[in-house]
Amino acid sequence: MKIVSLGFRTDLMLLEMGGSVVTDHGTHVVVRTPANPGFQWGNFLLFEVPPQRGDAPRWSALFEAEFPEVKYRAFGVDGVAGLVGDTAEHQVLGVTAEVNTVLTADRLVSPVAAPQADVRVLTGDDDWRQSLELHFACYGLPSDSDGRHFAERRVAGYRSLCEAGNGSWIGAFVEGRLCAGAGLFSDGSGLARFQNVETRPDFRRRGLASAVIHHAAQRALLAPGIRKLVIVADPDDHAIRLYRALGFVDTERQVQLHKAG
Repeated sequence: MKIVSLGFRTDLMLLEMGGSVVTDHGTHVVVRTPANPGFQWGNFLLFEVPPQRGDAPRWSALFEAEFPEVKYRAFGVDGVAGLVGDTAEHQVLGVTAEVNTVLTADRLVSPVAAPQADVRVLTGDDDWRQSLELHFACYGLPSDSDGRHFAERRVAGYRSLCEAGNGSWIGAFVEGRLCAGAGLFSDGSGLARFQNVETRPDFRRRGLASAVIHHAAQRALLAPGIRKLVIVADPDDHAIRLYRALGFVDTERQVQLHKAG
C-alpha cells in the first residue's frame, strides 16, 4: 500500500523510529506498538480508502482479529482531501470522524518579537521531568495510574528518539521553569514532523510557542536532507493561526475514525 498522506507518513515514521511494527496487507496497514498497547494511535488500522457501503463488518472483523483485547476502535484513512466515506458505515462501526489539517513549510519566518525566555534543547533528567509536568499542566493530571504511566512512556519515548539523534525537543524556560515546548523529528527521508506543541495556560500569548517552533525548525533545517516541515492541527484550534503566521501552509486534510474504549 502506497501511503500518500503526509500526516500518516510522518505518523508512521515517528512510530517506527520508536519501535512500532507496521505491517502492509495491500489494502490496509496494521500498526502495532508492543511497548504501549493502550496507545490508540499506536495500535490501529490504516485503510487505503474511506469506508464504503457494506465495509463496516469487514473493517470491524479485521480490527478485532488484530487487537482482540481492546475495547476502542481506531481507523486511519489515507488520502489528502479529507474524505470520510459513508457516514452510515461510521454508525455501524460506532466511530466518530476527526478531520485535521496537515500544514507544511520548507522554511519559517521569524516571530515578530523575541520572548523573554531561554529557548534551548532539553537535556538531562530535570528538563524531561519538567516536560512531563508541562504536559499535565496543559491537559490535566490523569485520574488513574494507567493514564500517568501512559504519559510517562510517551515522554520517555520522545527522549529516547532525541538521544538517538532522530530529533530534538525544544523548550522555552522562564526563570528556569519550562513554560512551552515542542519536538521535531526526522528519519532522514526529507520530512521532519512536529509533535506536542504545548504552552502552560498562564504563559500563553507571550510568543513562547512561536519561538520554540522557529528554533526547532532552524535547527532541523541545518541538517542535511531535511526539505519539508510537517505539522498537524485541529482546524478549529487557535494554534493553527500561529502556525500559518510562521509560514506553514495548509496542504492536506487527515482523516481518523475512532471510538473510545
